[in-house]
Amino acid sequence: MDYNGAEIGSYTDNLIGTLLAIFGNVLVSISLTVQKYSHVKLAGTKEHRAFYRTKTWWSGFIFTCLGELANFVSYAFAPLAIVAPLNAVSVLTSSILGFIFLRERLKPKDFAKQYGLVFLGYILVIGGAYLLVSFGPNSHEKLIAANIVKHLVGWPVLLYLLLEIITFCLLLYFYKRRKANYLVIILLLVALLGSVTVLTVKAVSGMLVLTIEGTMQLNYPIFSVMFVCMVASAIFQAGFLSQACKLHDSSLVASVNYILSTFFAVLAGAVFYLEFSNEDILHICMFLLGSAVCFLGVFLITKTKKKARIFEPCVTLNMSNGVPTIHDKGPVIQPDYSGSFSYGTLVNNNGVAPAPLPVHLETPPLGPRTSDASQGHPAIKRD
Repeated sequence: MDYNGAEIGSYTDNLIGTLLAIFGNVLVSISLTVQKYSHVKLAGTKEHRAFYRTKTWWSGFIFTCLGELANFVSYAFAPLAIVAPLNAVSVLTSSILGFIFLRERLKPKDFAKQYGLVFLGYILVIGGAYLLVSFGPNSHEKLIAANIVKHLVGWPVLLYLLLEIITFCLLLYFYKRRKANYLVIILLLVALLGSVTVLTVKAVSGMLVLTIEGTMQLNYPIFSVMFVCMVASAIFQAGFLSQACKLHDSSLVASVNYILSTFFAVLAGAVFYLEFSNEDILHICMFLLGSAVCFLGVFLITKTKKKARIFEPCVTLNMSNGVPTIHDKGPVIQPDYSGSFSYGTLVNNNGVAPAPLPVHLETPPLGPRTSDASQGHPAIKRD
C-alpha cells in the first residue's frame, strides 16, 4: 500500500539493508569474542587491572557500536521480514569463533561424531538465510511520519495491538501472580515486547535516514512516541530475557528465543507495514521454508554439548534490531598459561583471576606415633 505517493524501496535498497544486517551481526559476534579474549588474557596475567582499562576490550566495544549501528540502519533499507531472521548469522558466527579458539585435539572420527550436528546446523543456517533473502519481500515502503501514523491507526494494526496487549497481560499475570516460571511463558513475553521493539526501531531508523537525506522527520510527534516505545520495550525485554537465562538452560533459551522473537517480528512487519501484501503464494511459502530451516539450524548449533563450550549463551540485547541475541560473556574461561588462548577451565564469572595458591606449604610437625612402628614404618628422625 502506498500512502500519499510515498516512494517504494528498490531492489538496491533491499540489497544494502541485507548486507548491512549481515555485516552488523558478524561484527557484533567478533566484538564479543574480542572482549572475552580481553578478560581471558587479563586473567592469565599477574596484573590487577580492570577490564575496561585494556585496549583490547575497548576495541571490542568499538566493534559492537559499529555492528549495532549497521543493524540499526539496515531496517531503513530492507523489509523487517528479511532483517529480523538474519540474526541467525550472529549465532553462526559466534559458534564458528568458538571452534577457532577451542583448539581441542580430537581424532577425526571423534570430532565428526561430537560436532557433526553442529556443522549440519551451519549448513542449514546458511541455506535458510539464502532462501529467506531470495524469496522475502522485494520492496518496502520508505516511511515518513504521516505514513507511520496512517499505519498505526489502521484497523489491522489496532486489532493486532489489542490482541498482543491482552496476551501480554495474561502471560504477565501467570508469571507474576501464579509463579508460572515456564520457559515458554517468559520467552513469549520477550517475543511480544520484541515485536514492539522492531516496529519502533524500523520507524525510528527510517525517519532518521530520511532526515539525513534532507526530508526532516524529527519534528513530528510520532518520532518521539516511537523512540520512547523503542527504549522502554527494549529495557523490559532485556529484563525478562535475563530472568529466563537465570531459571533455564541457556542453550535452550537461545534457540527458543530466536524462534519466537523472529516469528513475532515477521508477523508484526506483515501486519503493521504490509510487507507481504504484494507477494505471491510461492514466494511466501519459500520464505517460510527458509525461516524454518534457519530455526532448525540455530537449534542444532545451540544444543552443542556443554562440555565443548562452543556456544556459551547469555543475554545481549541488540537495541538496533530488537531481537535479543544470546551470546556468552561468562563464565569466564581461564586461559592456558602457556600463552595460548583456550576455552578450557571454567572459573569465576566476574572476570577476575582466581586467587593464587601458595606454592610452598609448611608441613606441620610430626610427632612420634607408636602405630607407625607397629606397622613397620620407619621411625621419624628427630633433630
